[in-house]
Amino acid sequence: MRTGLFLLSGFLFLAASLIVGKLFSANYPAGTTVATVLFVAVWFVIAGANMWVGVARAGYSVADELPILVLIFGLLAAVAILVRWKFL
Repeated sequence: MRTGLFLLSGFLFLAASLIVGKLFSANYPAGTTVATVLFVAVWFVIAGANMWVGVARAGYSVADELPILVLIFGLLAAVAILVRWKFL
């Protein structure tokens, strides 16, 4: 359940980042690229913090949490780069 909520919030954060980048692209042509790079960087920190909580507080091992990190970070980062490359 927690992974699903993280993915949903990540997609909402991605949409908000790309909308802001698109709004700034009228005056700043690289706005969508900067928004995508900032999203990937911030999302990596958030996904890493989620992994830390799973290891430190919930008692999972790093081997248990690593696939979840790859799913949460990798899926959203790939979608962000794909959307920026193909549509913006």
